[in-house]
Amino acid sequence: MSKTQLDGAKVAILVADGFEQAEMTEPRKALDAAGAATKIVSPKDNTVRGWKHHKPADEFNVDIPLPQAAAHEFDALVLPGGVMNPDALRINEEAIAFVRDFFKAGKPVAAICHGPWTLIEADAVRGRTMTSWPSLRSDLTNAGAKWVDREVVVDGNLITSRKPQDLPAFDREMVRLFADARAHA
Repeated sequence: MSKTQLDGAKVAILVADGFEQAEMTEPRKALDAAGAATKIVSPKDNTVRGWKHHKPADEFNVDIPLPQAAAHEFDALVLPGGVMNPDALRINEEAIAFVRDFFKAGKPVAAICHGPWTLIEADAVRGRTMTSWPSLRSDLTNAGAKWVDREVVVDGNLITSRKPQDLPAFDREMVRLFADARAHA
């Protein structure tokens, strides 16, 4: 992957405590390797804790507390999964407004695993073809999305994926989508 694909691109990674750690760290590595500047945005001020499946994992510094973040300052958004993380974000009005602003501006968004829960609350799934962790199938379908069981799905400016095992495909397509959006901006 070329270091210049995303040079100068600013990418927000929106997380609360309980995100699936690999679903944040692996996409972040791929984006950084492509030249993007990634920033962890969170409702928390100082640190946020990842999880490895059902166990607490590492803490990460919050780069920008959510109240100080604005979608217009970023080129793209990543929404990692885990169960607790998107469950907390989907009831946080600031998080929903932040996500909604990316869609209003037509900016690319990448969500994996349970990350689409936040997209449902932002009213961003109606008419989209998407994938997710299988337990979200009914939630997405009831919100107007067409759910498919594939490792990665790109629908316009939205990319979704199912689980950590799909990260290689998710990362590859995410970088491609973000680079294409940047080239056509």
